[in-house]
Amino acid sequence: MPFDLAGSFVLAAESELCARLPSAYRSAMLRTNGGEVLVDGDAWLRYPIADTSDRKRLSRTANHILMETQACQEWPRFPANAVAIASNSAGDQLLLLRQGSEFGAAVYLWSHQTSSLAKVANDFAELEAV
Repeated sequence: MPFDLAGSFVLAAESELCARLPSAYRSAMLRTNGGEVLVDGDAWLRYPIADTSDRKRLSRTANHILMETQACQEWPRFPANAVAIASNSAGDQLLLLRQGSEFGAAVYLWSHQTSSLAKVANDFAELEAV
Protein backbone atom coordinates (compact mmCIF):
# COMPACT_ATOMS: atom_id res chain seq x y z
CA MET A 1 0.00 0.00 0.00
CA PRO A 2 1.50 3.37 -1.02
CA PHE A 3 2.05 6.13 1.52
CA ASP A 4 1.76 9.87 1.16
CA LEU A 5 5.10 11.66 0.78
CA ALA A 6 6.57 14.81 2.29
CA GLY A 7 7.62 17.43 -0.23
CA SER A 8 11.17 17.44 1.11
CA PHE A 9 11.73 13.96 -0.36
CA VAL A 10 10.58 15.12 -3.80
CA LEU A 11 12.99 18.05 -3.54
CA ALA A 12 15.81 15.68 -2.53
CA ALA A 13 15.12 13.48 -5.57
CA GLU A 14 15.05 16.52 -7.85
CA SER A 15 18.35 17.67 -6.38
CA GLU A 16 19.91 14.27 -7.16
CA LEU A 17 18.45 14.36 -10.68
CA CYS A 18 19.53 18.01 -11.16
CA ALA A 19 16.11 18.68 -12.68
CA ARG A 20 12.56 19.43 -11.58
CA LEU A 21 9.93 16.71 -11.98
CA PRO A 22 6.65 17.60 -13.77
CA SER A 23 3.92 19.02 -11.56
CA ALA A 24 1.31 16.30 -12.24
CA TYR A 25 3.83 13.59 -11.38
CA ARG A 26 4.97 15.45 -8.25
CA SER A 27 1.36 15.87 -7.07
CA ALA A 28 0.55 12.20 -7.66
CA MET A 29 3.61 11.03 -5.74
CA LEU A 30 2.88 13.37 -2.82
CA ARG A 31 -0.57 11.74 -2.51
CA THR A 32 0.47 8.12 -3.11
CA ASN A 33 4.18 7.39 -3.29
CA GLY A 34 4.00 4.26 -5.42
CA GLY A 35 1.00 2.24 -6.52
CA GLU A 36 0.02 1.33 -10.05
CA VAL A 37 -1.12 3.07 -13.23
CA LEU A 38 -2.82 1.69 -16.32
CA VAL A 39 -1.22 2.03 -19.74
CA ASP A 40 -3.04 0.43 -22.66
CA GLY A 41 -4.93 -1.84 -20.24
CA ASP A 42 -1.78 -3.09 -18.49
CA ALA A 43 -0.97 -2.30 -14.86
CA TRP A 44 2.45 -0.72 -14.31
CA LEU A 45 4.11 -0.52 -10.88
CA ARG A 46 5.15 3.05 -10.09
CA TYR A 47 8.54 3.36 -8.49
CA PRO A 48 8.35 5.39 -5.29
CA ILE A 49 10.50 8.35 -4.38
CA ALA A 50 12.90 7.52 -1.55
CA ASP A 51 11.39 8.27 1.87
CA THR A 52 13.81 7.99 4.79
CA SER A 53 11.45 9.32 7.48
CA ASP A 54 11.23 5.94 9.26
CA ARG A 55 12.28 2.31 8.80
CA LYS A 56 8.95 1.18 7.37
CA ARG A 57 8.91 3.90 4.72
CA LEU A 58 12.59 3.38 3.95
CA SER A 59 11.90 -0.32 3.38
CA ARG A 60 8.85 0.36 1.20
CA THR A 61 10.75 2.83 -0.99
CA ALA A 62 13.96 0.83 -1.46
CA ASN A 63 13.23 0.52 -5.19
CA HIS A 64 13.00 4.29 -5.65
CA ILE A 65 13.24 6.16 -8.96
CA LEU A 66 16.92 7.04 -8.56
CA MET A 67 17.97 3.45 -7.89
CA GLU A 68 15.76 2.03 -10.65
CA THR A 69 17.00 4.61 -13.15
CA GLN A 70 20.59 3.76 -12.26
CA ALA A 71 19.85 0.06 -12.85
CA CYS A 72 18.19 0.85 -16.19
CA GLN A 73 21.25 2.79 -17.31
CA GLU A 74 23.04 -0.57 -17.51
CA TRP A 75 20.78 -1.53 -20.45
CA PRO A 76 22.16 -0.76 -23.92
CA ARG A 77 20.56 2.34 -25.47
CA PHE A 78 18.61 3.37 -22.35
CA PRO A 79 18.04 7.11 -22.88
CA ALA A 80 20.65 9.14 -20.99
CA ASN A 81 18.13 11.94 -20.34
CA ALA A 82 15.48 9.67 -18.80
CA VAL A 83 14.21 8.87 -15.33
CA ALA A 84 12.39 5.55 -14.87
CA ILE A 85 9.07 5.99 -13.06
CA ALA A 86 7.33 2.62 -13.51
CA SER A 87 7.80 -0.95 -14.71
CA ASN A 88 5.61 -3.64 -16.21
CA SER A 89 7.74 -6.28 -14.40
CA ALA A 90 8.95 -7.59 -17.77
CA GLY A 91 11.79 -5.08 -18.25
CA ASP A 92 9.89 -2.31 -20.03
CA GLN A 93 9.85 1.09 -18.34
CA LEU A 94 7.73 4.22 -18.22
CA LEU A 95 9.97 7.26 -18.48
CA LEU A 96 10.07 11.00 -18.15
CA LEU A 97 12.60 12.73 -20.40
CA ARG A 98 14.78 15.58 -19.18
CA GLN A 99 14.63 18.83 -21.10
CA GLY A 100 17.24 21.17 -19.68
CA SER A 101 16.61 21.83 -16.00
CA GLU A 102 13.29 19.96 -15.85
CA PHE A 103 11.62 16.78 -16.99
CA GLY A 104 8.93 17.11 -19.64
CA ALA A 105 5.32 16.33 -18.75
CA ALA A 106 4.96 13.57 -21.37
CA VAL A 107 5.27 9.92 -20.33
CA TYR A 108 7.06 7.45 -22.61
CA LEU A 109 7.17 3.67 -22.77
CA TRP A 110 10.70 2.35 -23.33
CA SER A 111 10.96 -1.21 -24.64
CA HIS A 112 13.95 -3.05 -23.23
CA GLN A 113 13.92 -5.42 -26.22
CA THR A 114 13.94 -2.84 -29.01
CA SER A 115 15.11 0.28 -27.13
CA SER A 116 12.24 2.13 -28.78
CA LEU A 117 10.35 5.00 -27.17
CA ALA A 118 6.62 5.55 -27.59
CA LYS A 119 4.66 8.40 -26.02
CA VAL A 120 1.81 6.99 -23.91
CA ALA A 121 0.54 10.23 -22.35
CA ASN A 122 1.05 13.96 -22.84
CA ASP A 123 0.95 14.37 -19.05
CA PHE A 124 1.23 12.00 -16.08
CA ALA A 125 -2.25 13.12 -14.97
CA GLU A 126 -3.71 11.31 -18.02
CA LEU A 127 -2.66 7.91 -16.63
CA GLU A 128 -5.36 6.13 -14.69
CA ALA A 129 -4.35 5.01 -11.20
CA VAL A 130 -5.27 1.45 -10.28
